[in-house]
Amino acid sequence: MTAVRSAGGLPRQVFDPARLAAVRATGLLDTGPEDAFDDLAGLAAAVTGCGRAFVTLVDDRRSFWKSCVGVDSPATSGTGTGDRQIPVEDSFCQYLIELDGAPFVVDDARTDGRTRDHPSVVTMKIGAWAGYPVLGPGGEVLGSMCVIDENLHEWQPSELATLATMARAVSNEINLRTSLATAEDALAVSSELARSLQDSLLPPALRPVPGLEAAASYLPAAGGTTVVGDFYDLFHARGPWWCTVMGDVCGKGTEAAKITALARYTLRAEATQHVSPAEVLQRLNAAMLEQRVGQARFLTAVYATFRRTPGGVAGRLCTAGHPPALIRRADGRVQPLGRHGTLLGILPDVRLADVRFRLGAGDLLLLYTDGATEARPPATVPGGHRPQFGDRALAAALADCAGLTAAQTVERLGAVLSAHTRDWASDDTALLALKVPERPS
Repeated sequence: MTAVRSAGGLPRQVFDPARLAAVRATGLLDTGPEDAFDDLAGLAAAVTGCGRAFVTLVDDRRSFWKSCVGVDSPATSGTGTGDRQIPVEDSFCQYLIELDGAPFVVDDARTDGRTRDHPSVVTMKIGAWAGYPVLGPGGEVLGSMCVIDENLHEWQPSELATLATMARAVSNEINLRTSLATAEDALAVSSELARSLQDSLLPPALRPVPGLEAAASYLPAAGGTTVVGDFYDLFHARGPWWCTVMGDVCGKGTEAAKITALARYTLRAEATQHVSPAEVLQRLNAAMLEQRVGQARFLTAVYATFRRTPGGVAGRLCTAGHPPALIRRADGRVQPLGRHGTLLGILPDVRLADVRFRLGAGDLLLLYTDGATEARPPATVPGGHRPQFGDRALAAALADCAGLTAAQTVERLGAVLSAHTRDWASDDTALLALKVPERPS
């Protein structure tokens, strides 16, 4: 199907009245830089390793850079806008708009048939370009979250997943601002935005592991309106090997979200190269130091690689400043798993060690963040006793889950924690359980 273009050579979608109205409704054209967008653009540049990253808004005349990283312009740090835009015909965003919501990705702009004749390949030194749409409330393409590499770039799935996540976060930020009608809505909008970004950094659903039960839950802190750094993941690495991780970033807000995203995608990339959890966490520590995220920010994590065996599961687990994992055996016994290791993101030399484990029929592995063991009731009485739930109570609660599925175990533990805290969570809490069925398949 041949694309329909205007007399000036631009896609007709660029001039769609509904799209242009949605762009104007954002109120962001010709406005100065803001941390909310600059932080996301910086994260996109860091994770992809590209020299330039942009958050753009595109009307019928220009591609306006609401945020730009790696561009030598005096206006990038001020309120001026003259140097933060280019004519729309000079921008690859026109191709993105033409796709009506799909991403536009080019590994080699100089040879790709869609872009090789575009003058900006030379004038803007575009070797590779990848962008995901920023969408308005009605699905209109407002602009892009995009990165430019001066050299050829074979885009990795983890890099593109990061861009997609950041584009959704930008879209949510813009649309929530647009929908804010009164000052009284500000707190609710802030909370919704924080949770939207938080959810984008968690897997929407655990990927099924053949022959295993898997379940997870995430309980936000009471009254929280900022993004926090608790995260978990479960994914296939290579061959028979699978990986699972639970992490907790020190701090809250966009900085915590940046580290969370960097950790998730670094772990997924390194897991395809190394079976040892300690080696993978070593490389995550190096990536955090390289990106200079360790300024009062650090990460604790528990990470395991495992494979199916005829009798159940065999694997290795490493902890980095994180609470140990727990194994509940089929007979109800609960055992801690993991050797205490150094937290990540602060020191270049960390002490990390793998511990081997096996799960048989009916055994369950539990990963959790310290929001579980440090859960306590609300401060309803000044000076009143507010006991933490504690390690022993969590182990006892897990022992009482004998015979339950992974999903039922996570649900039961969540109910026990809620009863202890009287439905008031002082910190975000994540739980993840893997269980070998009583009759492994």
